[in-house]
Amino acid sequence: MIGADIQILMPELVLAVYAMGALLAAVYTTKDGMAPLLTWATSGLFVLLAVWIGINGQGTNIAFGGMFVDDGFARFSKVVILLSAAAVLLMSENYMQRRGLLRFEYPVLVALAVVGMMVMVSAGDLMALYMGLELQSLALYVVASLRRDSVKSTEAGLKYFVLGALSSGLLLYGASLTYGFAGTTLFAGIIEATADEPSLGLLFGLVFLIAGFAFKVSAAPFHMWTPDVYEGSPTPVTAFFATAPKVAAMALFARVVHDAFGGIVGDWQQIVAFLAVVSMFLGAIAAIGQKDIKRLMAYSSIAHMGFALMGLAAGTAFGVQAMLIYMAIYVTMNIGTFAFILSMERDGRPVTNIESLKMYSKRQPLRALAMLVLLFSLAGVPPMVGFFGKFYVLRAAYDGGLAWLAVAGVIASVIGAFYYLRIVYFMYFGEEGEALDGKINPVLWGFLMGSAAVMLIGVVNLFGIEPIAAAAAATLVN
Repeated sequence: MIGADIQILMPELVLAVYAMGALLAAVYTTKDGMAPLLTWATSGLFVLLAVWIGINGQGTNIAFGGMFVDDGFARFSKVVILLSAAAVLLMSENYMQRRGLLRFEYPVLVALAVVGMMVMVSAGDLMALYMGLELQSLALYVVASLRRDSVKSTEAGLKYFVLGALSSGLLLYGASLTYGFAGTTLFAGIIEATADEPSLGLLFGLVFLIAGFAFKVSAAPFHMWTPDVYEGSPTPVTAFFATAPKVAAMALFARVVHDAFGGIVGDWQQIVAFLAVVSMFLGAIAAIGQKDIKRLMAYSSIAHMGFALMGLAAGTAFGVQAMLIYMAIYVTMNIGTFAFILSMERDGRPVTNIESLKMYSKRQPLRALAMLVLLFSLAGVPPMVGFFGKFYVLRAAYDGGLAWLAVAGVIASVIGAFYYLRIVYFMYFGEEGEALDGKINPVLWGFLMGSAAVMLIGVVNLFGIEPIAAAAAATLVN
């Protein structure tokens, strides 16, 4: 029996054993001298595991008495998480090394955070959920404050830790209420307890759980950590925060509301719809006055999580499918955008002020064009792929009887387009200022151009992820 369970858990075990082995190997040899090798090796392992999960996964497999669920939904999420984490690690290697930040702990911590994310999306029990969530969070608290000689980076790590502890407390309180009134921590048992009229205590448990998840996806009004942590963390770490953890937290959110509380959709739908509306509008309006591109991306991320939550609020299989498609597109756009942000330097020093991009198109026309495509896609301008991501979640909300939410989404999208187009204005029409360095690392150039190309070529059929996302959603909502 235990052998079958371990077989289902094999990708997570392989990654966990690798992380511990890499840590020991680095400590007993050259320490930071091994960091570049570890970074590439960890990225390679992420890609191999993504291929392994994508090819070998079939059906729904349950391990450890229902605590761990390996189904199509979990596999889709894991592939997106692994590939985005691999991309960010490769992008960060040169940047971190030139600034003396590439310590051997960095790829190991990222690997352990990814193990936590993989456990999160496969959790079938409140305790497994919490273990995965804390493994991810503890690793992320450390990488946020990796630049120890920077007050901003240290503040980012501390702020993330304190507010993260608060959100974990909310989540644990919700889990304990749920356990107390349902009599079990298994999602399968909780959904049975909600089959009849759910007790008030169980609904309070649900509200506290959702509050904890909202913090993890940085949905308003639980977004307060996001701008400061994005700005203070080293830029490659910010790129990581904006990709893989968002997918993991959103997948966990969907897993809990459908697997544990799927019988009372009407009770959680209104909460998720509220979070979606507040996130979309706060992210769209607050970003308008931002001058730092990393803070702007933080508010952009809050708005985008609002759109993803709109798909989830629909409470249908198509809603989950729309959310998965949206998250895959969002991660791809962010990888390209952060590749561009990582290349923004003057005299070898990183620059994050948006106004430094004035007339960038004159000096670097190809890079400016790639960034224009990505910004249009982030804004949801047709015919970029980002438009189709928004179209899916808007349609899901409308089909789910939430026409008012879809209308709110369209209005928020129009407001949000302003700050993306302002960057385009600076790049193409702004008054020429002090030039940025022209050099760019080949890896960053590849990810920037590749991501921009995906935003254009993917219009044909979204690279076939639509039926895959539909099959993944069907395994969760049945």
